Amino acid sequence: MTTTPFITRKNMTRRSMLGAALAAGAAVPLAAVAGPARAAEPGTPARTRLTLPAPTGPHPVGTVCLRLVDRSRPDDIAGPGHFRELMATVWYPARGVERYPVAPWMPAGALEAFLADAGFSDLVPLAPLTSGHVGAPVRRSGRRMPVVVFSHGAHSHQGDHTIVVQELASHGYAVVTVAHQYDTYTDFPDGRIAVPLRDRNAPTLPGDFAADLRFVLDCVEQLAAGCNPDADRRQLPAGLLGSVDPRRMGAMGWSKGGTATACATLADERIRAGLSLDGPMQMNPPLTGDLDRPFMMMSAEFARATNPQAAAFWSHLRGRRLDIQAQGAAHVSYGDNEALFPQVAKLLGWSDEQLQSVIGTLDPDRAVRIQQAYPLAFFDEHLRHRRGHLLDGPSPAFPEVTFLP
Repeated sequence: MTTTPFITRKNMTRRSMLGAALAAGAAVPLAAVAGPARAAEPGTPARTRLTLPAPTGPHPVGTVCLRLVDRSRPDDIAGPGHFRELMATVWYPARGVERYPVAPWMPAGALEAFLADAGFSDLVPLAPLTSGHVGAPVRRSGRRMPVVVFSHGAHSHQGDHTIVVQELASHGYAVVTVAHQYDTYTDFPDGRIAVPLRDRNAPTLPGDFAADLRFVLDCVEQLAAGCNPDADRRQLPAGLLGSVDPRRMGAMGWSKGGTATACATLADERIRAGLSLDGPMQMNPPLTGDLDRPFMMMSAEFARATNPQAAAFWSHLRGRRLDIQAQGAAHVSYGDNEALFPQVAKLLGWSDEQLQSVIGTLDPDRAVRIQQAYPLAFFDEHLRHRRGHLLDGPSPAFPEVTFLP
């Protein structure tokens, strides 16, 4: 495993990583709080792979990775002649997927680094697979796909909300997830493995994430125009070029990525609707300016009642605005950890109290359904003009969900 020469894991112990992640409102890495995994006793059956819930949409899902280089932003950390470099993954409704392999939750090198930093290397063989088929052809529908770009949390990775991402793709969206360089774990095509960098000068603030999102919108526009934005010009899946609709683009993000989504939506009118999954909305300088486009907040630990920054951002929303909260939800409840931690808890013999201290008291299966249903309803309403009733107010289908005034 080769890490990039300008990114290091120095001092990234499990304890320091978890503490920094919690302080920043970041993703709690899979099993980061559990201690070393138990070794299997001789003769015991092999442990089964962790799983993610399948998407509920009518279409199979395809996926492809891109290496993107923003030549408008020099990369001082990488050195002279280098520019901001991002890995991104496009998820989309596909056809004829049987011949194409399913994608892993994380690239192999990034996964090893991620779990090693969390003190959990024994879980590497158990990492989940996704429902996305690598390189599968794009489904033919006769109409361009709406697009959603996704921003991950601090010290996390672009696959940390695969449940939501592949759910949208299975319902006809193209979703582009971004690996924010210097604050993520990812693999580059040349063999480099990037990990979070502990450098106060690194471009890892919410504003940097927002700039990444806006650059990815540029790349989506290239795809829409029939141009391949991949820096290495690798072949794209059949039907992807020209298949996305640059007039119907939305953005969403979790934690720091939710703050970045708010920042990018304020700054870029190409984002027709924004969704924050428990974003702190903490920036310096603060988020300012009125927003006349739709924005939705799914709150947990950073609810407006206890978070002045979120309350201030809410006060500037002039368009359609929604703020929902699921009873018993924790910060990780709107993401893959809600499905993965209960499986890890069974492997390690956690008590119910230990598990709830991480994922909250919201039933994990219900949490999964909530994170599948509400983002889809929001983007359907504002990118497809398909208005249902789920966002009208409290629903008997989801009694845990409260609409905050």
